[in-house]
Amino acid sequence: MDNQYFVGWGTLSLINAGIAQSKNRSGRNWFFLSLFLGPIATLIIVVWDKLPEQKDLSK
Repeated sequence: MDNQYFVGWGTLSLINAGIAQSKNRSGRNWFFLSLFLGPIATLIIVVWDKLPEQKDLSK
């Protein structure tokens, strides 16, 4: 039963990272934050507005 808890928590962290990237935020940072906050991080990501696109100045 304990392994299922960790697998579910890890899966939620991956989902949160994907949601964060779709809102132009750092997926890696949100993945690690989600390991600690779990569903609270999901709520924060969903409620926050999408960041504006960053222009690539290297071109």
